[in-house]
Amino acid sequence: MKELRQAALDLLCECDATKKSKGVLALKGENLRIAASQHLCASQGISKTIPGIPAKPQLVSPLQVAKRSMRTIEGRAGLIHALTHIEFNAINLALDAIWRFADMPENYYRDWLKVAIEEAHHYSLLNTHLQTLGFTYGDFDAHNSLWEMVDRTKNDVLARMALVPRTMEARGLDALPALRAKLAQAGDLLAAEILDITLRDEVGHVSIGNTWFNWLCEQRGLEPIATYEQLAEQYDAPKPRPPFNLDARREAGFTELELQVLAAI
Repeated sequence: MKELRQAALDLLCECDATKKSKGVLALKGENLRIAASQHLCASQGISKTIPGIPAKPQLVSPLQVAKRSMRTIEGRAGLIHALTHIEFNAINLALDAIWRFADMPENYYRDWLKVAIEEAHHYSLLNTHLQTLGFTYGDFDAHNSLWEMVDRTKNDVLARMALVPRTMEARGLDALPALRAKLAQAGDLLAAEILDITLRDEVGHVSIGNTWFNWLCEQRGLEPIATYEQLAEQYDAPKPRPPFNLDARREAGFTELELQVLAAI
């Protein structure tokens, strides 16, 4: 029987994006043992590099990622590639949440396995569609800001829950409807359908982040809103930018008070 956290570490260290996504999808339905109290280290993985990443795409700053016209196939492919890269990083962040943090309840690890599997499914859908346009993952430059926040919060599960699912991924809830509309307007209805699936699942992922952030605050005797604000400042988290998808954020478990703060921005 596989041990889930060790399997997550092994897959996190995998450099081949296709092997990583297929390996994660293969965990679905497996009877996995969870050693919640076991502290793992990178040397127990198949590589000491965390995360394992392919040679391409070339990683550049967000300002260096080329913007292309949606009127061209290459322009649409560039946007879909950017989304594919986000999903690749999202696989890694879910795997990292599983292996890195010991002594969490078993449901925490089950929740993040569900996230990893769904992110791998999104990656597979987007990369397959990208290939129908004549491109594949790695053909365009990409930025690494999502993983940078994952790495910054590696020493505290509370900071991770606050600033990755509740901040970085929550920004996806706001951005996806406009990106879907842009792709649909350009005539790429299949890409629009993939983003429908992605948005539906991302609501659940942000909800998981909210669940465990609030649980950790309760365990540590912390007030959630003040704690979030302190962590956002401490870790230099991106500032929220409107427009906000308040309905999706509400469904993902943000409180009305939190939404009022956003709405005032």
